[in-house]
Amino acid sequence: MALSESPQIGFVAALERSEKMAATARSTGISIVNGDEENLPFQPGMFDLVTSLLSMHWLNDLPGAMVQIRQVLKPDGLFLGCLFGGATLTELRTSFLAAESDLFGGASPRVSPMPGLQDVAGLLQRTQFALPVADIERVTVRYDSPLKLLQDLRGMGEQAAFVKPADGIARRPLSRRLLGRMSEIYHDQFSDPDGRVRATFEIIWLSGWAPSANQPQPLKPGSAKASLAEAVKKARE
Repeated sequence: MALSESPQIGFVAALERSEKMAATARSTGISIVNGDEENLPFQPGMFDLVTSLLSMHWLNDLPGAMVQIRQVLKPDGLFLGCLFGGATLTELRTSFLAAESDLFGGASPRVSPMPGLQDVAGLLQRTQFALPVADIERVTVRYDSPLKLLQDLRGMGEQAAFVKPADGIARRPLSRRLLGRMSEIYHDQFSDPDGRVRATFEIIWLSGWAPSANQPQPLKPGSAKASLAEAVKKARE
């Protein structure tokens, strides 16, 4: 809303996959386009800025989506985004694996896979963003119990979603027995002295520019006119 009210902004388009959520957002006055991040319904070179906030970890074709984002940007347009990284919910992932192995002698995935920082940084380069930057932020949230964490994840719509295996064998149901054992392991390994448990959320922040001829270009190797070693030496004197 703040962007759309600025006199410096021509127009703002928000993309929403869910028609129900799109209708809710429209009722607040936000201009919504109902569509899919993996098939952007926009013309090439349409935007000066594209942002994505905590949704790209759900994409099946992340490289393809990032190529499309670069294409809908004008030359020298900016992409800013963030998504959950590979260390997100590492405590929950570890506890589920250990609990299922203890009870059944084998484990199936219970937490969605997420990319690492190096993967995403490399992806920015592969999809031909100029001046790419990837950084990471880790946030620790504490809960009274692992079940409170699961309630929050359900409320956020961040429950794991896996395609059914090719062999047709479904994952083992999430029973009370499994939840109980998972909670015991979680408390044993990831609790603080006050009894509350920790949950890690790793957020990867991304920025990159659509290529343009007037952007700064890196110098050729060996063309530097100043010595980094000399600069460090002087700083220490």
